[in-house]
Amino acid sequence: MQFRRQALTKLQSPDELDLPVRLARPEGRLVLSVTVAALAAAAVWAVTGSVTSTVSAPAVLTHGRGSYVLQSPVAGQVTEILAKEGEWLPADAPVLTVRTADGESQVRTVAAGRLTALAATVGQIVTTGADIAAVEKGARADDPLYATVYVPAENAASIETGTSVDLTVQTVPAQEYGVLRGRVESVARTPRSARQIGAFLGDSRLGEQFTEKGRPVAVTVRLDKAAGTRSGYRWSTAEGPPYPLTTMTMASGSVRLADQRPVDWLLP
Repeated sequence: MQFRRQALTKLQSPDELDLPVRLARPEGRLVLSVTVAALAAAAVWAVTGSVTSTVSAPAVLTHGRGSYVLQSPVAGQVTEILAKEGEWLPADAPVLTVRTADGESQVRTVAAGRLTALAATVGQIVTTGADIAAVEKGARADDPLYATVYVPAENAASIETGTSVDLTVQTVPAQEYGVLRGRVESVARTPRSARQIGAFLGDSRLGEQFTEKGRPVAVTVRLDKAAGTRSGYRWSTAEGPPYPLTTMTMASGSVRLADQRPVDWLLP
């Protein structure tokens, strides 16, 4: 009888139009509100927000003026070495003496700078035009160091002047002393060839190494100075390494790229 009574009731109101309709439970309304708020926040971020990224590339610490290769103007035998690697020399300073058929002749610097590499030894026979030494140009012995970062050409357009740069120096344990701080001073307009890089650094091997994956763009980074550190530059740690930095030290630079708006890469 119970089932019969329910069936008759169903026939009297087949669509249950007399019953109130619940559009949503309180829990459902809460979920809907949160979803709408999240979608609105995402839309605002896509229009006004930005995405930050970085590019890592090899770098070299130098004095920023480039280098030149000193060549012997005469042929003969090296009899005396008058300078040593790491020494700062003024322009027209003697580097070594060569005994020729016409007597002894001195090979002198073309411009002031630091002698970063010396290829000749006493007793060696050199020919005219032979590479004798590499000299890093510098007006004074205390010229500040710069970092030259060789970034891929496709990333160069996204690097702005004044952008912060973190440098992991090869001779400094990063876990103990942190990274070296600096800011972009300039970005080259055109990519550099292996020959151009080798000429600037005074080392053709580095030119070949930095162009293995294509011609990079040279980014000059001015190092942040700090009076309280032994190196004279600012590090991510309080004091940095307990020793000074030297020129022609290899490093790896992490350069921040210009912020990109998400809508630019979300839209097809």
